[in-house]
Amino acid sequence: MAPSEEKGVRVGDVSHSTFAIGSHARAESHHGVPAPRDAATEELLAAVRELRADLSRLQRSEQTVQLDAALAETEEEIDRTGTAGESRRQRLREVLADAQAVMALLASAGAVAGLLGM
Repeated sequence: MAPSEEKGVRVGDVSHSTFAIGSHARAESHHGVPAPRDAATEELLAAVRELRADLSRLQRSEQTVQLDAALAETEEEIDRTGTAGESRRQRLREVLADAQAVMALLASAGAVAGLLGM
């Protein structure tokens, strides 16, 4: 075929797809697979979940609602990305500091605070 007659390859929408091109290509899909976590992140995640469980046993207040929301966001970020970014950790530190009365009641709050370097 002359170059002007060569057929082209057309690729449509490939979002959420896995493919490989070439004779030695290898396709590997990670869609829907949680990101890997290191031991420190696993420990933080476990402490966050424990504190959320403990908070559910307390009477709801503005502080407990804010703390639970920050913990839920942290848990979701770790599940989604495999880590809690520094801005997320800083937000959690601030909410924990604002909830000193709650922290005094729960040993799990101390565990989370310790893992955040407080």
